[in-house]
Amino acid sequence: MKLLHIDSSILGAHSASRQLSAEIVAEWVKGHPGTAVEYLDLALNAPNHFGADAIAVKGIAQPEPTAAQRAENAVSEQLVSQFLASDVIVIGAPFYNFSIPTQLKAWIDRLAQPGRTFTYTNKGPQGLATGKTVIVASTRGGAYSTSEGGQAMEHQESYLKVVFGFFGVTDVRIVRAEGLAMGEAPKAAAFRAARAEMELATA
Repeated sequence: MKLLHIDSSILGAHSASRQLSAEIVAEWVKGHPGTAVEYLDLALNAPNHFGADAIAVKGIAQPEPTAAQRAENAVSEQLVSQFLASDVIVIGAPFYNFSIPTQLKAWIDRLAQPGRTFTYTNKGPQGLATGKTVIVASTRGGAYSTSEGGQAMEHQESYLKVVFGFFGVTDVRIVRAEGLAMGEAPKAAAFRAARAEMELATA
């Protein structure tokens, strides 16, 4: 079994999502001995934002690709191949400005490749990256899951569920610690709740 561990927080050692994702990976490996873990730190090694050179080789008929286009295509190929080769993907996904870090979005944009992670049929899109488990270590300074207003402002977990579902991943598990900026007691309670969810998510 291959596990891909991804972090995207820019806060380094101060990051709650990094702490939570590391605990999830350790718990998974403890329960699934022999799991091979590969690590990708998107805060340190993020792909360029998706641009014309990145999409050109895949999506636009043209003569010979330029050097820039070949370089961007090589990055996309490496990332999508790494994703497709993984059975389990653990993602540290902090809540930034109601969504996910741009580094994580840039990685997802490289995965969204027709013929690799999805295809279009006469019945609509069909995901091709089936049979995988994605575990999201979701961290938030405020509390957004407990009210309709908060849920309407949340484009982090909801986005990740939609985009991985579009890729064909039906097993998306959320391990959430929210309210982390609301005081020490709420923060401690949030981590206790996340660790209880972690036991179920890594079983």
